[in-house]
Amino acid sequence: MATTTKIRPRALVRASGGPRYAVALAVDALGTGLLRPFLLLYGVTVLRLSAPATGTAMTIGVVAGLVCMPAVGRWLDRGARSTVVAVSMLVRVVGVALLLATPAGHVWPFATATLFLGIGNQAWPAAHAALVATVAHGRERDAALAAGRALRNAALGIGALLATACLAGGTTALRSLAAATGLAYLAAAALAWSVHLHARPAAASAEDGGGDGAGGADAADGPAPRMRALLAANVIYVFCLNIPEIALPLVLVTQLHASPVWSAAIFVANTVLVVTLQVPVTVLMSRFPRRTVLALAGVVLTASYLGFLAATSLAPGWAAPAVAAVSVVCTLGEIIYAGTATALVTALAPPHALGRALARFQLSTGLGLAVSPAVITTLTPHGPAPLWGTLATATLLSASAVAAEKDRDRLAPAAC
Repeated sequence: MATTTKIRPRALVRASGGPRYAVALAVDALGTGLLRPFLLLYGVTVLRLSAPATGTAMTIGVVAGLVCMPAVGRWLDRGARSTVVAVSMLVRVVGVALLLATPAGHVWPFATATLFLGIGNQAWPAAHAALVATVAHGRERDAALAAGRALRNAALGIGALLATACLAGGTTALRSLAAATGLAYLAAAALAWSVHLHARPAAASAEDGGGDGAGGADAADGPAPRMRALLAANVIYVFCLNIPEIALPLVLVTQLHASPVWSAAIFVANTVLVVTLQVPVTVLMSRFPRRTVLALAGVVLTASYLGFLAATSLAPGWAAPAVAAVSVVCTLGEIIYAGTATALVTALAPPHALGRALARFQLSTGLGLAVSPAVITTLTPHGPAPLWGTLATATLLSASAVAAEKDRDRLAPAAC
């Protein structure tokens, strides 16, 4: 059995990078919450761009931002930690500045701004995970990563609520929100920079036992694992993050003709559950091998997708409440997945290749997040079975692949 950890707030703060870094995370997420949900609205309302042009520019920015990940991985493997986190935030400051300087009707400056925002958004998760992996070890690291996610979701939610309250101000309010976002990113970068954390990968030791099939300390002495099945499965797993934001609102409105209030309630419930349960569930799951828990997350997500399929077949008065109830199961699967996947990568990778392993993992995450809206919106018009049946099948196969890769990780080196 893996060694479990306990929830000790002060210890979690230290394991997450310290008080200043925790504040940096909160400020950064608050700024992101102010702008990210309304970036499309900014392009359409403030810059007077067409919705297709705005959406395409945003997609290009997100996908192009993934190109930076190999360089980020190599930079992290040279020992940089807080510097990379700070730079990922400063890059987004540049993106916001370009956004504010974009003239109305000009799509390419807007696309350039979304590119810088995309680079920062893609680089940050790997840099943050590497920083936490340097400060914390073993199952304490898992809890610290979970605490960071809970804190970030709480700040994102608060930022989104503040932005929603300001939307009545129209164009001026949207520009003010963008400016506030830039200032938040700048403040967060300064706080992250002040942590001054640098790693010495060659001298780091592996303290990540836990029966993950990676060999614990053995993995630290060998080359980086390929993680091919894990990375491929992650592309499918990450679809769960867009279920509350894209799939369920689309299904509730277009198929069930339910009130938009249901979509809003599901989104709020998802945020509250992640904030309150991410750390406790991660700590609870720490008694089991990480790979087993990640496979379990796939099973829970598969069950939720089948639940959505069954819920949408109910009578009109029952379908929407049933979908809302099943969304709780989906959120639980998301929490188990998010609390385990990154922690598993940090446990599998030897210190000298941690950055490259996290960069490859972020590439798979970014790819899944980029393609999932298109896949969901393409399948939804064909009815519940093609959407939920496809997601359930793909996720269950991914969970099987994660479990089956268990014995190959320590034998299959990756090219450096």
